[in-house]
Amino acid sequence: MENISSNRCFGGWHKQYLHDSAVLACRMRFAIYLPPQAAQGDKVPVLYWLSGLTCTDENFMQKAGAQRIAAELGIAIVAPDTSPRGEDVADDPAYDLGQGAGFYLNATQAPWNRHYRMYDYVSRELPALIEAHFPVSPRRAIAGHSMGGHGALICALKRPQDYVSVSAFSPIANPVNVPWGQKAFAAYLGEDRQQWLEWDACHLLGEAAQISPLRVDIGLADAFLDEQLKPDALEAAARHAGHALQLHRHPGYDHSYYFIASLIEAQLRFHASHLLA
Repeated sequence: MENISSNRCFGGWHKQYLHDSAVLACRMRFAIYLPPQAAQGDKVPVLYWLSGLTCTDENFMQKAGAQRIAAELGIAIVAPDTSPRGEDVADDPAYDLGQGAGFYLNATQAPWNRHYRMYDYVSRELPALIEAHFPVSPRRAIAGHSMGGHGALICALKRPQDYVSVSAFSPIANPVNVPWGQKAFAAYLGEDRQQWLEWDACHLLGEAAQISPLRVDIGLADAFLDEQLKPDALEAAARHAGHALQLHRHPGYDHSYYFIASLIEAQLRFHASHLLA
């Protein structure tokens, strides 16, 4: 790994690293916030944060204001990039496909399947790397926003044994039935919609025998609410399957990081109640 930046922050450290990903077959960047407790000999639990379309590791770390609460609670935060990157990595001119739009799945269709295996990266390769090189415990939670909220949900629903809790801001909850998801899934997975279901949170929630504690926050002034996010479908799937879902609807809030910054403390304290239990 190559450390490319280090910034003192609320008594801890925000750092960025580059590393060679075997899963993605390219050089990847991630950010980590290590709270003060990590320098005191304690192995701290980790929250993995997955960002949305067009984002990198920097959006959440610079805009959400999460470090103050993470420092108080003694929780590390890891923010990967949203897709593989590089000149030889397949891309598309549109903002919602290709680099910056990996959708946290494992692509099966050329040319995407050479590099776009973000699910394996964020759920397996990156946590193994973090736990091998930093003073963190194996206790993990996962959260994300929009496309990253979709990613957090499917990671936790596919691998509930790996995450003590999961949360999402404005997730693309039912991608098989919305334009963003349909476009990405057709490109990455092909036209067999049965395969799409394996990456749809509503379907996975309905099929799950057990789930990690789950919180979702939605802004009711979100311009993408009805066409792209479908929180009502997630709520219905949870109700039908008998799973507990904390779905909080917030009047006046939109899809932006102003919303995330306003509610990040509530989500971090939700995770702390499970990570530190």
